[in-house]
Amino acid sequence: MSTRESKILTGAREALAFARGELDGVVVHVPAEFDVKALRRQLGMSQAKFAASFGFGLDAVQSWEQGRRRPEGPARVLLKVIQHDPDAVRRALAA
Repeated sequence: MSTRESKILTGAREALAFARGELDGVVVHVPAEFDVKALRRQLGMSQAKFAASFGFGLDAVQSWEQGRRRPEGPARVLLKVIQHDPDAVRRALAA
């Protein structure tokens, strides 16, 4: 894993720990809203491929895109990391 990937993964882990209440004094900027459909289309992926590639349930992706639900904190963090560097997420999940 490269230094950049390691930093991204460390940041994502810290953000998740903060969201769970396990860290104090960390400032995390998690987007309040996230356009999942736009990200998925930017990556050129079907809903099923996007869900499978990044560990989301297909029903969750469909619900987010149709506005029935919205991604909660940890999912928004992961979506932000995917938006920033999807290949780093893929490599981290494959390891």
